[in-house]
Amino acid sequence: MKNALRKRKLISAVILALLTSSCAEEPLVKPTEPDDSVVPYSDTLAGPGQTDNLPGHKPLTGIYAQYSPVKSFIKHMVRTHNFSEDYLNGLFSNATRLESVLRLENAQGYQGPVTPKPGSWTRYRKQFLTDAHINNGVQFWSSNADVVQKASATYGVDPEYIVAIIGVETFFGRNVGKTRTFDALATLAFDTQRRSKFFTTELENFLLMSREEGLSARETVGSWAGALGLGQFMPSSFRSLAVDFDHDGKRNLWQPHDAIGSVAHYFSKNGWQVKQPVTEPIRGNAGASSITLSTDHGNEYWRVHPNFKVIKKYNNSDKYAMAVHQLAQAIKQQYVSAAISRY
Repeated sequence: MKNALRKRKLISAVILALLTSSCAEEPLVKPTEPDDSVVPYSDTLAGPGQTDNLPGHKPLTGIYAQYSPVKSFIKHMVRTHNFSEDYLNGLFSNATRLESVLRLENAQGYQGPVTPKPGSWTRYRKQFLTDAHINNGVQFWSSNADVVQKASATYGVDPEYIVAIIGVETFFGRNVGKTRTFDALATLAFDTQRRSKFFTTELENFLLMSREEGLSARETVGSWAGALGLGQFMPSSFRSLAVDFDHDGKRNLWQPHDAIGSVAHYFSKNGWQVKQPVTEPIRGNAGASSITLSTDHGNEYWRVHPNFKVIKKYNNSDKYAMAVHQLAQAIKQQYVSAAISRY
């Protein structure tokens, strides 16, 4: 009996061991396999609708909460450029409609009859052909002489015109603007009509530019119309024509080196012809190849060349292009004179 009992116990132990080993190798319930069809939420790459019912989703609030064009723009940026919907909702929820920008844009868009005022060129010229502009232009050129020369040689642009553009645009960096660019472009894109399509595109480029360059979209400032840096590049021009001229890994148009290189690149891409004429005075109107400027003492007539039209790519105004040209010549004359006097 005792031997039989021991045999039964031994058989039971063997069976139990076999069962235990089998369970370890083949679990009765398999672990759940990863499901590739489930896309985890990412705040950076959120697509439209992904955040709708998730905890912490930021709704669109504020002045643009009921703007259908703003909602469509946000969807476009999410779908096309992988922006976070939360991020854009937060930006627009904190946006400010700028009444000063609306006033300036409405003044620009006046379509009523315009009576040319005698002496308009004289008055315009006085804003830029000043001793302060010329002296500061010489100082700016002297302080950045190596960079100006390098940009001129690299892109084939006469150095005085690189300097003069920065002088006319921002008084050599003193007046780069204090308006928050996101607010300005949002106001122009969604609260005006005449150029809303243009400014919507610029707002899109601004957000892309901010992401590419590591800039804060809320803190970046510029002109009331969204122009940026010493050369006052619009965001689309910034993205396509700004250069990292000092090779520090950033395109910083608020810093002279990159601004100088970028202005030269802008001129080069628009067809500047180095050491070629820009304009010269003539007697009387010569048709399509000439312009007329009104002074306090009557009209001036000027023959214009392709380089004059390149300057107008920056600002499509005869008076603007002539101011850049004449300031460039005045700065160059004084810069050369100063260099000669040193030797």
